[in-house]
Amino acid sequence: NQPTNQSINQSILLKSIPVSDSTLLLTQLPLQFQRLGNLVAVMALLCGDPQKEVAEEAAEGTHYLLHITLRLKYITQDRDNNSKNLRETLKKCRLLLEQYSLKRFYCCPYKIVQVFEVFLDSRELGQFIMTILDSLKNLPHPCIQQTAGELLITLVKSAEARFERVPEIVGVICARLSIITLTSVRQQIINTVSLFVSRPKYTDVVLSHLLCHPVPYDRHLAELWRSLEVELSNTTWVLWRLLRKLQKCHEGPSQEKMAYVAVAVTDALYEVLMGNKLRAAAFRLFPQLLMTLLIQIHHSIGLTMSDVSIPSGLYAEQEVPTEVTPLCFAIQATKTLLLRTLCWQEFSIMEKSGGWTLLKGEGHLQGVFLLANALMERSHLFAYKILYLLVPLINRGNDKHKLTSAGFFVELLKSPMARRLPKVYSTIRLKAWLNEESKLFRILALRGLRNLVRHQEMREDIKSLLPCILSSLHETDERSILLAIQILLQLVRMLDSTTLATMMKTLLSLFGDVRQDVHCFSMTLFGASIKAVKHTEKKSVEGQVLESLVPLLLFSQDENDEIAKESRRVLTLCARFLNWKLPREVYCKDPLYIKPNEVRRVCKFFVCEK
Repeated sequence: NQPTNQSINQSILLKSIPVSDSTLLLTQLPLQFQRLGNLVAVMALLCGDPQKEVAEEAAEGTHYLLHITLRLKYITQDRDNNSKNLRETLKKCRLLLEQYSLKRFYCCPYKIVQVFEVFLDSRELGQFIMTILDSLKNLPHPCIQQTAGELLITLVKSAEARFERVPEIVGVICARLSIITLTSVRQQIINTVSLFVSRPKYTDVVLSHLLCHPVPYDRHLAELWRSLEVELSNTTWVLWRLLRKLQKCHEGPSQEKMAYVAVAVTDALYEVLMGNKLRAAAFRLFPQLLMTLLIQIHHSIGLTMSDVSIPSGLYAEQEVPTEVTPLCFAIQATKTLLLRTLCWQEFSIMEKSGGWTLLKGEGHLQGVFLLANALMERSHLFAYKILYLLVPLINRGNDKHKLTSAGFFVELLKSPMARRLPKVYSTIRLKAWLNEESKLFRILALRGLRNLVRHQEMREDIKSLLPCILSSLHETDERSILLAIQILLQLVRMLDSTTLATMMKTLLSLFGDVRQDVHCFSMTLFGASIKAVKHTEKKSVEGQVLESLVPLLLFSQDENDEIAKESRRVLTLCARFLNWKLPREVYCKDPLYIKPNEVRRVCKFFVCEK
């Protein structure tokens, strides 16, 4: 073909120039090659040509090219400013010339890269890379593919910090993957991307380019993500930079459409975790990865790909997929994270308890609670790390970011480690949430206090929030009322008679609530309040106790067995408080309306006692 013939002619021309006359020639010709990188790449590829005569000619021509390049660089080098570099370069090159014969070039074409790399500037390095990648077009001979792969990986290893146009190089690599048939060569090409992404100088530009592809990624891009193999010292850096791109999407106010990069990164994280090459980094960054993916799930609820801001022309040759959604990418990435970090029991709990279904809809926070509890139960270390991560994280990002973070945080307050948190991050923060306009934040605050109050040493601090907790009994939301009652049940023995009297008055108003749980638990707390009153302070709550008798008597006949049973139990507590002995008819389980005689005796008892 034409490039081959041209290169053979170039090698013949190079051989025809005596080395002793090269200095004279160089004073008459332009003192630099215009496309040295291209020329070296072509010659190196020819050295690996399956036709022996072509390879031998190319090897001989390459040897002469090296001599000429050496003298050319010697003449054009700025000796004053780069004398040290010049001496080192010349010394290295002379050693290589002594070691590498024509046969070495012919047998091992990648040795050419090791020799010429010292002479190629960043522009010429780019020429070399692009020429090698162009050689992979049109299904070349497997031998050429093998040579190209070796040349590429050798050059990038030798000069990985001196490249320009890295995004363009990565783009061509992605385009060529589909036509590379040899498994070993595919891995070498992918390793080239791995080398680039490992360098902090190139990490962001390489990741950004890889993310500018349609999702779900085709099998070639998916293989690239899964096969990224980074030096252990850089794995955390690479995964962190990828994660940060997703986190930045959650920091600002919610937009009308989701940023495409958020979906692309989520799919990339799934592929990287599936490949399991960055496993050590996944363990190290587990808290950040899990919380970011949960927040992404929250943002993705109810969205389709039409709700994503897709860059113009990205799906030029194909339709935007309708069978996938941002939510499915986020869920599959979260599942894979749990499995790859050995959280198998937590994964099983989520599967059996419908946790994934909860996360996908209105019960998102319930799903968050379930996963947080599973981690506390099975992976204490991960749970503790997340707890401390969330201390600053809760105050960042938009509302969905804060809600998901807060939901996980309040559930982790059950753990013993919560006792070590400074007040500003526990009770003071929860007090601020109790005064939020957002109903969900008020519920989360009460849930957090309910979890904190389990720790005996935390109760005194929580007691200072009593006014806010008592006011929650007047909320319209059932969850708020029930959480407030659960907190007060733990604190009731610490309350003074005045507070007890106020609380019992509020509880009386809840006895007839149509919500069965509110009705039942309000009576339970009322009974606990009676038991908590000191003997010397009985007078302060006697009025509330007397006022509760008739409602409790009526509710003891309720159709709901649980309410009826609790009413009779609390009625007994009231009688003991008043030193009354109730007639046995009060405890009759049969409807009183069919037993008028029993009703008369009960009424007569209460009239006489009053």
